[in-house]
Amino acid sequence: MYKFDVTTDSKPDLYRDVLAAIDAITADEPDGVANMANAAAILWEYLPDLNWAGFYRNIGDELVLGPFMGKAACIRIPIGKGVCGVAAATRQTQLVEDVVAFSGHIACDAASRSELVVPILADGRVAAVLDLDSPVHARFDAEDAAGIEAIAEMLSDRVNG
Repeated sequence: MYKFDVTTDSKPDLYRDVLAAIDAITADEPDGVANMANAAAILWEYLPDLNWAGFYRNIGDELVLGPFMGKAACIRIPIGKGVCGVAAATRQTQLVEDVVAFSGHIACDAASRSELVVPILADGRVAAVLDLDSPVHARFDAEDAAGIEAIAEMLSDRVNG
């Protein structure tokens, strides 16, 4: 059993501790799917106001559902389509305050109102995207983006096994 000491006093503290927990559980594990599964579980457990947390893996010319926590999700997303596909195509974080206003949004869960997607780059390519959805409008901000970007960077050599 794993137990992590995660402080929720402030977002910087929360993301520092979540990063440390994900680092601890993935550091010595060579299997990328196992690492994504544990990372999704930690994000789901400690980040408030989520209705989905997980990964889409870049396989060929599309994103394929990877480990996640939440309701059943879209299985395949074309690169460039939806928030996840745009993050993969541009290689840039997508912070969407209102998914209804995002042109081409793919609604896997009608309850989602905001989304944060961060590409995970490995060996010069997008290996996966880390996707967080919330039923709360404008749930994510720049501090969330910075925290998830740090997690994505740390996972860059841990998701390809």
